[in-house]
Amino acid sequence: MGSTDSKLNFRKAVIQLTTKTQPVEATDDAFWDQFWADTATSVQDVFALVPAAEIRAVREESPSNLATLCYKAVEKLVQGAESGCHSEKEKQIVLNCSRLLTRVLPYIFEDPDWRGFFWSTVPGAGRGGQGEEDDEHARPLAESLLLAIADLLFCPDFTVQSHRRSTVDSAEDVHSLDSCEYIWEAGVGFAHSPQPNYIHDMNRMELLKLLLTCFSEAMYLPPAPESGSINPWVQFFCSTENRHALPLFTSLLNTVCAYDPVGYGIPYNHLLFSDYREPLVEEAAQVLIVTLDHDSASSASPTVDGTTTGTAMDDADPPGPENLFVNYLSRIHREEDFQFILKGIARLLSNPLLQTYLPNSTKKIQFHQELLVLFWKLCDFNKKFLFFVLKSSDVLDILVPILFFLNDARADQSRVGLMHIGVFILLLLSGERNFGVRLNKPYSIRVPMDIPVFTGTHADLLIVVFHKIITSGHQRLQPLFDCLLTIVVNVSPYLKSLSMVTANKLLHLLEAFSTTWFLFSAAQNHHLVFFLLEVFNNIIQYQFDGNSNLVYAIIRKRSIFHQLANLPTDPPTIHKALQRRRRTPEPLSRTGSQEGTSMEGSRPAAPAEPGTLKTSLVATPGIDKLTEKSQVSEDGTLRSLEPEPQQSLEDGSPAKGEPSQVWREQRRPSTSSASGQWSPTPEWVLSWKSKLPLQTIMRLLQVLVPQVEKICIDKGLTDESEILRFLQHGTLVGLLPVPHPILIRKYQANSGTAMWFRTYMWGVIYLRNVDPPVWYDTDVKLFEIQRV
Repeated sequence: MGSTDSKLNFRKAVIQLTTKTQPVEATDDAFWDQFWADTATSVQDVFALVPAAEIRAVREESPSNLATLCYKAVEKLVQGAESGCHSEKEKQIVLNCSRLLTRVLPYIFEDPDWRGFFWSTVPGAGRGGQGEEDDEHARPLAESLLLAIADLLFCPDFTVQSHRRSTVDSAEDVHSLDSCEYIWEAGVGFAHSPQPNYIHDMNRMELLKLLLTCFSEAMYLPPAPESGSINPWVQFFCSTENRHALPLFTSLLNTVCAYDPVGYGIPYNHLLFSDYREPLVEEAAQVLIVTLDHDSASSASPTVDGTTTGTAMDDADPPGPENLFVNYLSRIHREEDFQFILKGIARLLSNPLLQTYLPNSTKKIQFHQELLVLFWKLCDFNKKFLFFVLKSSDVLDILVPILFFLNDARADQSRVGLMHIGVFILLLLSGERNFGVRLNKPYSIRVPMDIPVFTGTHADLLIVVFHKIITSGHQRLQPLFDCLLTIVVNVSPYLKSLSMVTANKLLHLLEAFSTTWFLFSAAQNHHLVFFLLEVFNNIIQYQFDGNSNLVYAIIRKRSIFHQLANLPTDPPTIHKALQRRRRTPEPLSRTGSQEGTSMEGSRPAAPAEPGTLKTSLVATPGIDKLTEKSQVSEDGTLRSLEPEPQQSLEDGSPAKGEPSQVWREQRRPSTSSASGQWSPTPEWVLSWKSKLPLQTIMRLLQVLVPQVEKICIDKGLTDESEILRFLQHGTLVGLLPVPHPILIRKYQANSGTAMWFRTYMWGVIYLRNVDPPVWYDTDVKLFEIQRV
């Protein structure tokens, strides 16, 4: 039958369904078979021939027909899984039913009255045999559907290579088949890479799309941390009820991490061959991150200590979470597996950067946001993986792409989510000493980025990009400033030598953040000044020797520190500063930043095209909720500082070892005016001004400024190099206050970030699935769809 005929027949069936007011019997096979038996319709056809309005009409006006359609389609998938889909006809039926369910499910989820439908049992669909007497063991429709999809994903000659040598052999028995021998790709726990097969890839992709649609019920519930957050579809699919959980987890992970979009190493190869693997890899990445949506704050995630050989998973541990995918992920432990995963993710994240050297030489992938979520989950659930990442400079292969994305997206309102996840990953990494140490590696890759040219290390790259985000990103990024500076504070004790460009950027930030109008315009703004002073103190106390550029910049800009020490606290000055603010909407001054020219070949970060769709995000927790303070002891171990004792010296300066007291919310002495607007008071300013950690810097200026001035007068110098040479050989040993303990603010999991990740992840999946547009124009509740 020609495809036009089959489209017509299919459309005819849809019209009959929408116009029949009487329920159609489930036994009327002649009617129901029209939807899947005689047709060959692509998923795009199904979406075009089954309009949203008609699905809703059936749902409202003849609900029993919609129920029967779903039940019959699931029944066909179950039959296909039972029989093993040997004939072409059976395969076609499975694909047709899969496409139809993908089309209809979102309309079931959007109506609260239908939400329980798939979890109700269907008469006669027993868990045991076919008999009616098994009704008490009947499975809910959702469970039958999920188990059928799992079986079909390991169906020989349909989604995996058959292992039979000849056609004479009876087909593999679906029930006795060990799916661990049919893992889709070599990698973690599996050494054999099957021959690529286009048809199998396409069939897997269709089934994974249906699986993702099943999981998407989460999109139709409003964001509420209390809503139990357990997705029943994911919970069942990732439980021991699914006998394919391990091979499927491994197949998805390996398919993503083994993918090489470069066209097998040959530049421009992708122009000759269409890459059918990419859609499968995208789908696999999306299914994987949704199955791993698990609030690690609310359940003990397994800590991994024991190692066992022989299996890819670590068995020496407590059972850990019920979700087997999370469980397996947390128990991967072999070095070669970590290497495979890290190399794969780094290769894919770097792909958009390659574009900039050799335009069009490689296929540009679009699923970097899914990869960042996956990388986050790996680090969050598997501490051994996190330590492996930081053990060598391979972590820089993750860092550079993240900085590239952050810099590229900083002016684009539709990519706020990408900015957040990039910063969250860097915050997580920065809690480990090794990350700061790795940043000292010289930065030689020249990815064209819209940042000033500098010669230096990866630490310079990080700070220069952060400066760019703060001074030339859009307004909605302001909540991230705390996070960005916390990352810089966390790495600062380990930075051996900052370039002059970077030193000037840090002082420019201090200058911008310490203007009176900025300090007095919001209750939290002074925190940014404390962060920067902490960065300077860490570098002066722990890395003075290699940092003459920074010391020189501090001496040149010493007036900023004197102004902070003498910050006015009288009401008229506060009032005047706020008047100025009303005239100056610009968040930060860009003057005095000596921008310098941007790198060759770079393009300025562009705002979103008007009309770009974006999804709303829930607010992220403040930095005090996001992190937990720890103190680094002499031997390098961390000691938690929560909660800390309050102790101060008489003169109001923080006691030694207590620089973090300041971070207590100073809301008390400030007042709320009648309008509910916060407004600063002299008492409020004094409460934190007295705690500014300026002692170390003031002592440094006291010792070095007279010496530098003497050189200038004696030699009639205006030349920087002579002063830098003097500072390089200078020492402050014995002249500075006793070094303060290093304070690290480590990311800690909490339900606020878990909720943020859920809305971000589903927002990405919603926007990325446009062909077919699975969820488009349905009534999602988890986020709002907005136009820029």
